[in-house]
Amino acid sequence: SCSRAKDVTMPAKLPVNFFSTRSPVIDLFRGQLDYADQLRQDSEIVLYFFYAPWCGQSLAAREEIEHVASRLSDQVLFVAVNCWWNQGKCRKQKHFFYFPVIHLYHRSFGPIEYKGPMSAVYIEKFVRRVMTPLLYISSRSKLLDFLSNYEPGVVGFFEFNASPQPPGYLTFFTSALHSLKKDYLGTIRFGVVTDRRVAEEISLVHSGSVYLHRHANTSLIYPKDIMNFTAENICKWALENREMLIRWLRPHGGKSLLLNNELKKGPALLIFIPYNPLAEIHPLLDEITKVALEYHKCNKSQAAEPDLQHLGDSDSPAFDSSVTDAHLKFSETFPIAKYPCCNTVVLPQWHSISRTHNVCELCVNQTLGVKPNKVHVPHCNFLEIEAALDSFYLQEHTFFQVISNTIECSNFLSFYSPFSYYTACCRTVNRHFLSFISSEKTIFQTPKVAFSSHGKKDNTQFSIPHIEDRNCFIPDVNISSTNITGLSCRTNKTLNLYLLDSNLFWIYAERLGASRSTHLKEFAAIVDLKEEVHYVLDQNQSLVGPTLENFIKNFSVLYSPLKRHLVDDPSVHFHEEHVVTEVTTNTFHETVFLSAKNVLLLYYAQWCGFCASLNHIFIQLARLLPPDSFTVARIDVTRNDLPWEFMTDRLPTILFFPHQRKEQSVKFPEDFSVNLPNLLKFILHHSSLSSSEPCTKECLHKESVLQQGHISHLEREIRKLRSEISALHQAHDQLEAQLSEARGEEQRLQQQKHTLEKQLKTLQLHSEQLQATYDQKNQELLEMAEKLQELADASENLLKENALLRILVASRGGKLQSKDEIKEPLQSEQTLSEDNDKSLSTATAASEEKRIDNIDTIETEHSSGNRTE
Repeated sequence: SCSRAKDVTMPAKLPVNFFSTRSPVIDLFRGQLDYADQLRQDSEIVLYFFYAPWCGQSLAAREEIEHVASRLSDQVLFVAVNCWWNQGKCRKQKHFFYFPVIHLYHRSFGPIEYKGPMSAVYIEKFVRRVMTPLLYISSRSKLLDFLSNYEPGVVGFFEFNASPQPPGYLTFFTSALHSLKKDYLGTIRFGVVTDRRVAEEISLVHSGSVYLHRHANTSLIYPKDIMNFTAENICKWALENREMLIRWLRPHGGKSLLLNNELKKGPALLIFIPYNPLAEIHPLLDEITKVALEYHKCNKSQAAEPDLQHLGDSDSPAFDSSVTDAHLKFSETFPIAKYPCCNTVVLPQWHSISRTHNVCELCVNQTLGVKPNKVHVPHCNFLEIEAALDSFYLQEHTFFQVISNTIECSNFLSFYSPFSYYTACCRTVNRHFLSFISSEKTIFQTPKVAFSSHGKKDNTQFSIPHIEDRNCFIPDVNISSTNITGLSCRTNKTLNLYLLDSNLFWIYAERLGASRSTHLKEFAAIVDLKEEVHYVLDQNQSLVGPTLENFIKNFSVLYSPLKRHLVDDPSVHFHEEHVVTEVTTNTFHETVFLSAKNVLLLYYAQWCGFCASLNHIFIQLARLLPPDSFTVARIDVTRNDLPWEFMTDRLPTILFFPHQRKEQSVKFPEDFSVNLPNLLKFILHHSSLSSSEPCTKECLHKESVLQQGHISHLEREIRKLRSEISALHQAHDQLEAQLSEARGEEQRLQQQKHTLEKQLKTLQLHSEQLQATYDQKNQELLEMAEKLQELADASENLLKENALLRILVASRGGKLQSKDEIKEPLQSEQTLSEDNDKSLSTATAASEEKRIDNIDTIETEHSSGNRTE
């Protein structure tokens, strides 16, 4: 039996440095988590950057982390750990579902995970908050600045007269770190006060007390007698009782329900502003915060928080006296006091098909002209409102107008008090197109005291921003220049305010309707999921406090003058001789409703394959129908919003709008196949006027003329098609000729190709032969060089031997001369021992020659040894 082959796997490559060696970030690219824990023991603040080398987000965040490390490396230890290598301890001990992950440690406290944007400024801001979780408040002015911030503030009072720190201080310090751990946005600011006089400004008397500041609601003090004084409890108490006037939204870019969960809470005002977390001042953010504070301040008589007033430069008595003086001056100028409440009344429509309403503002007023001593403005109760409504509906005919652009006001005396009367001001509004002129300079003033009988009118024309702008009727001294104070509590259309950083999330603004070409990234929009609408603030207006106030007020009224924003597709993708009109949101009413032609409209989408297959049918249909009577159009429902009465849940959908009955649109039957004959029958059937009377001669004549027009139009189209066919035949012949020429050119190129290939082979063979000859000559030159070197060495040896022989010859000549001198006196003795001398000289000469030969041999060996070395 055949054995199955084993699976072959290639081991993973060894990891390499993720950060540069010159970077201030310590890169543990092998996942040495134990070494990272050792480094953490020696540092107070440590940032861990867990990454995967292949992760695109990790690669993008690497530069941001290096930028932060270059600024804070002297105070914070930055450690990067590769948590993807399978042999590293980080991969074995940590199990992350995404990368990168940032953890911060403050001494032994941690980890504090950062989940914000991977931007250097946001990361640095969070690291600085971890470095200094408590803000030291040393004076009353700093306390006022701390409490005036839009973020919730928690203040702890601790007297540092104990060593090393007062009781509870470390617990409060740890609670600040706990808040950063639970809320990465850092919306709660923690401060500490050590001066008793400063602490008394916010009613903190005992050391160890904790104070939670709130703008629109009552501030709180931590209940030590109910809850244990622990870091977790303080953090939980602050998070549960904090006041969020305006919230930051920071989507992480992946799939989440963040926006959906927030928008489901109710209508939302989304404000996009460029935000730098490290900037010391934020003027635009401060202005938006003031608007949010006024919007949520339900108690109008309270101009500011009591503690903030008390901390201000002016004392309370001075403030009260100024208000009293303003009241007196106001009473002298205006004869009508502030009314406590108003009610909006909608009159019945003139006809069932009418699209107009008369909207009236009904208010309860009190006179100041006749008064006992001092008039106390009472609060409106149910009886007063009921009496005002009864009086109003009794005089309803006074205001009944079909269409009126004027604002008419009348006063009705109260049946209960001679000093009270009711004011009703009405104008006509359109149900679909509300056109109110916004003007802050024009004030809708209530008429002077007009205590006439029922029905007296002041016909003066006025222009107001919108109906329910209460402060436009009568000025209010207790309300500051802004007139949205407490509006969130006086309307059923309460807005939730959200902030987004346009530097990071401008793509969301573009989806809501922001312009892509704008250089100033400021934008505001109101989104109402329940009503499936959203409104956009005009980008030509600067995003300042008054603009936002008018935007909020116009949304809050009963009949809002805001125009619903519809997403439009600015690009037109259909240019086939312009026979089919591409309809967008902006051109829908003009092309479909206001046109005097019959309109056939196709609803399609880019992803709809069957919709694309209908393009050629609609092109043929547009060419067949007379263009002066019919318009063939289409609209992309995925790129454009439509009014709710023309929405569709099926694609493709075909609607026909007759030119005289545009409101009676007809849908093409779904059980019929979409082809040219069926579409023509459908259009011709619904374009003719249906009448129960028999067709007269004039009708028949008109019908025959129409048919003749259709026939002539079809004949013209047939002639045009024939001319096109002949043109196509000519083009076909020309194309055939060009193809034949191209084939001949291709054959010629093939022959040239074969010739060039042969030449290339010949050149290659010649090149190989030249290379072999070159190698052979090179080898011969090397051998000749070796022989020349040997000859040079031999000549050198001969020169040395010649010099030695000369020395030997000279020495032998000296010896022979000395022998001749001795030979003369001893000649007699030599004669006697001649035989012996011969033998002795022979032996001596032999030994001398032998010694010379040895010397020559030694010299030769020595010289050859030197040559070898």
